[in-house]
Amino acid sequence: MHQPLRAANANHSLFDPRISRTLPATIAFKRRMSDLQAVGVFSGVISILTLTGSFYMLQVYDRVLVSRSVETLLVLSLIALVAFALQGLLDALRLRMLSRIGAQFDEDLASLAFRAASLLPLRGAKPDEAMQPIRDVDQVRAFLGSPGPTALFDLPFMPLFVVGCFILHSWLGWLAVGGGSIIVILAVATDVRTRSPVHDANLQGNKRHLFAESARRHCEAVDAMGMHGALGIRWRKLSCDFRDTSLRSSDVQAGLGAFAKIFRTVLQSSILALGAYLAVNQEVSGGAMIAASIMTSRALAPVETAIAHWRGFVSARAAYVRLKSSLSIAIEADQVELRAPARRLTVEGLAAAAPGASDPILLNATFELHAGDGLGIIGPSGSGKSSLARTLVGVWQPLKGTVKLDGALLNQWNRDDLGRHVGYLPQDLALVDGTIAEAISRFQVESNSEKIIKAATAAGAHDLIVGMTDGYETRIGDGGVFLSGGQRQRIGLARALYGDPFLVVLDEPNSNLDASGDAALSDAIRAVRDRGGIAIVITHRPLGLASVDKVAFVHDRSIKLFGPKDEVLAVLTRPSDATIPLNASGNATHV
Repeated sequence: MHQPLRAANANHSLFDPRISRTLPATIAFKRRMSDLQAVGVFSGVISILTLTGSFYMLQVYDRVLVSRSVETLLVLSLIALVAFALQGLLDALRLRMLSRIGAQFDEDLASLAFRAASLLPLRGAKPDEAMQPIRDVDQVRAFLGSPGPTALFDLPFMPLFVVGCFILHSWLGWLAVGGGSIIVILAVATDVRTRSPVHDANLQGNKRHLFAESARRHCEAVDAMGMHGALGIRWRKLSCDFRDTSLRSSDVQAGLGAFAKIFRTVLQSSILALGAYLAVNQEVSGGAMIAASIMTSRALAPVETAIAHWRGFVSARAAYVRLKSSLSIAIEADQVELRAPARRLTVEGLAAAAPGASDPILLNATFELHAGDGLGIIGPSGSGKSSLARTLVGVWQPLKGTVKLDGALLNQWNRDDLGRHVGYLPQDLALVDGTIAEAISRFQVESNSEKIIKAATAAGAHDLIVGMTDGYETRIGDGGVFLSGGQRQRIGLARALYGDPFLVVLDEPNSNLDASGDAALSDAIRAVRDRGGIAIVITHRPLGLASVDKVAFVHDRSIKLFGPKDEVLAVLTRPSDATIPLNASGNATHV
């Protein structure tokens, strides 16, 4: 725990996806158990040292005042000063330890939380749920680094102070037990009454954050079309809901917390009054009266602190419970590393649907492509072309049917391994902020300059890039905002071609390209085929079909025609409704 933190990366993770499917949040907690036990030991020592004030007052009243010995007072004061200093040092170390435990917990789960956040939208999660794993890790880390956990560690030592009261007098002990029981009941009531408001506040906060992020991403359209006022009204409504739920939680916590603080003061005064009564009747000394008051106050302090930080505890507990389930999506089973695909792509009875939906967008797609084939997919908007593309590269899971590379189902591959053999240019091109070199190399830690330049050249983007002021080190901005539409598409095409993947799927790759861009695209598709890869192009423009040898016509959620390009296009351009049969040999067919 005392070692310096290391930057998390693909090569440093306590949860290698190839090792185990055990709940990663549980493993992270268990790995910190020895550190938490050390914090518990520190808490025990601190609790014992907290008795210093009580014993000091007891000795001053019963020994120093009686003997009138200044030497005894000095020795007792020196011992108390050392004990107080040691208590403060251990308390500071305990807080530092908890902060580092939280940081280690974050380090253990940060990469998995990021992966889960990236995958959840592809598994049907709602937009406001996608970033929840990252927020949950932050929530647990923040709580572990706060004073809240110290109260939980101090609670088991409450009996120590109660026993001290019993030693002084049984009545003092029973009064401390009664008061402590009421304080504990208040803590339980705080948990019960704040759990629902805290949950609602977190949900409303997520919706509010998502709305603000969406408005930021579409700021150009919002400003150009005068949508600020209307969106401002929606924002105020979301903010109002968030404030209301937050206030409900704060009101409950504030009310119970204030009552606990006042009750603790009343109880402490009651202990003094009872001690004074017992001292008058010579059943205890004056020092015992003061000592009992201090010990009672110390016994109840952890409960009061716990109530003050209860909202953080409830949020952290809920975050931990969510992490135990949400991070499982980021864990992949141990898989044999398959050889790089080099022969064929097989699609059988494929039905595709959006994540979380059961209504298919594409039905019964069946075809096979071999190394060197180029397929152009055409058809009207909304017919299922992009859905087919997403399923072919494994972004969407098949609703029915199979997609295989060299006979192996896509789910037999580790996702990162499969990604090296797949190039994908989505229709809604989104580039992660970074340099052009990083974008093309897919942010590989050990990127290869030669491969980057090769991919950029294949996409016809090399001259364009070196003509920029910073060349390959040019920043592209979030979503490629610093680039034009055509530049973004060429960079996206270069990214798809990086590393010479076997399967290259391009969805509307020429929608923003000029004539030279179209020529570069045709050359890139031809190069993929010439090196033995498979190229699939979805396009509405005839120039996009220049370098393919097969065409599939998608209409009404199914592939109506598939076969050699010339034959399929001939059928589509006939004035009649004639069609031709489908077969696996590659001849033009109909379904």
